[in-house]
Amino acid sequence: MQNHTFQLTQDYIELCNLLKMVGLADSGGQGKALVAQGEVRVDGQPENRKTAKIRAGQTVECLGNVISVVGLQPDASPVAGKALDVA
Repeated sequence: MQNHTFQLTQDYIELCNLLKMVGLADSGGQGKALVAQGEVRVDGQPENRKTAKIRAGQTVECLGNVISVVGLQPDASPVAGKALDVA
C-alpha cells in the first residue's frame, strides 16, 4: 500500500481528476473507469460518482493506495493542485 498526500489549491477536486493528479490514472477518462469499476472508496465508503467533490480532510482509497487530501495553503498557486508523495 502506498500513501499519497494531495494539497488542494481550490475548495475541492473532482474524484476522477484527483486519481489522475496523483498518478493512479493516466487520464481523467481512466479515472472515471476506475470509479465505474468499483475500485474507489471515499472515507471508507464505496464511491460511484465519477466527479464527486473531494474536499480537505477526506481520504480516498484506490488500487491499494491511500490518498489524504489536505486544504488550501495561504501561498498556494490557484492553478493546479499538488501531489505530495509520503513514504
